Amino acid sequence: MAALLLVMFLAAMDSAVTATAAPQIVADLGGAAAFSWLLSAYVLAATVSVPLYGRLADSHGRRPVLIGGTLLFLAGSALCAAGWSMPSLVVFRFVQGLGAGAIQGTVQTVAGDLYEPHERGRIQAALASVWSVAALAGPAVGGALAQYGHWRGIFLLNLPLGLVAVWLLVRRFPVEDIRSGPGGPSGPVDWRGALGLLLTCGALMTLVVQGGTAWPWFSVPSGALLTAAVALALTTVRIERRAVRPLVPGWVWKRRELAVPSLVLGLLGVVMVAPLLLLPAYAQAVLGLGPAAGAAVLAGMTFGWPTAAAFSSAVYLRIGFRGAALAGAATVTAALVATASLTLVGAPAVPFAAASTLLGIGFGLLQPALLVGVQAAVAWDGRGAATANLMFCREMGQSLGAALFGALFNAAGNQGIAVAADCAAACGDRVAAGLRYAYFAGAGFAAVMVLLLLLAMDRALSAVAWPQGQRATP
Repeated sequence: MAALLLVMFLAAMDSAVTATAAPQIVADLGGAAAFSWLLSAYVLAATVSVPLYGRLADSHGRRPVLIGGTLLFLAGSALCAAGWSMPSLVVFRFVQGLGAGAIQGTVQTVAGDLYEPHERGRIQAALASVWSVAALAGPAVGGALAQYGHWRGIFLLNLPLGLVAVWLLVRRFPVEDIRSGPGGPSGPVDWRGALGLLLTCGALMTLVVQGGTAWPWFSVPSGALLTAAVALALTTVRIERRAVRPLVPGWVWKRRELAVPSLVLGLLGVVMVAPLLLLPAYAQAVLGLGPAAGAAVLAGMTFGWPTAAAFSSAVYLRIGFRGAALAGAATVTAALVATASLTLVGAPAVPFAAASTLLGIGFGLLQPALLVGVQAAVAWDGRGAATANLMFCREMGQSLGAALFGALFNAAGNQGIAVAADCAAACGDRVAAGLRYAYFAGAGFAAVMVLLLLLAMDRALSAVAWPQGQRATP
């Protein structure tokens, strides 16, 4: 478990650390126009590779996938540290993201293997704490290395920590007894499906990254990319239907207790982006706080999430996975509406921090209930694919949410999130309006989560098999 937490910490820290060192990287290598792809290439590679690793983990075992993925991540880190130009750094970030995809999905799958459903709440809390610590410590570590050392140290820092994690995995992760079954039959890897997924997400990511900046949203390039993404998606679906061993197995979407949580977690990915992107900018431009104090307003969410996750097992053991997920989705909706309403009355920082904490509590109840519920509904040889599908949906949701909320924020007259954070009171009204648009839109997505769980989920997620004495109350 220590090794799992350590490798997850590496993947979680990477984006936050890299973004902070942006000025130093651009000053050293140039290529400012391509800098946004440093993050996007990493996210793209991690997102599209998660389903592939999920299938490999079911057919070949978690151990080789996790160890191999961690080594690939470390190789990508070493290459990034040696990057000589912005294009080379973008390519090496893609390699690093391929390793991160193995880490993100497989760690969650292994956690489901190692612990019973009644124990997984505290494990999810530990994993959520890793992301919380990374979100708070990442910018500080990245800024310190960039200011007092060199930006290449950001990537070199991964090597000793990652090698310790690999050593622990080799020593403590037992060789698995690979089982055959409907979730992991033998057969060729679906490389055509993987390529189709990569091209589809690549077209969509290009639209998300460049739309509204390199060209207007309503323009010929945006329309062409959207058309290409739709055509590629349809082609990929056709390939998957004909594949002997599809990248995303059909049973993941045919079973309602698996399909609905995947959709809800995708919406969760959309919703969770708004506070991460916009609340610190609002705290600086409208509340007049410094960068550190502005981050403290967001810290309520990063505190509430793992705290609620730690107690989530007590909730879903009592009222079932569906009930716990409903409670979390309703809490998220209420927190987003409350935050948007606070901008109308000019509230000070403390109520915003309280609403942020409430939002984290909602996330902490919702995600573990969905993840543990899905893992409890499938056998060992299908758990990797089912878990990977959840992670893929969440990552895609985050990518789409970044574009959506950025566009809504700018629709109020803002010229970008970074510019808005530095404009102080001169553009406070615009920043407040942008935050309000985004949060009310996020509340709408959260309400859709509630409706899906109420209407589409029915009682399926409460009816999965439990070990004797641990069954959720119907």
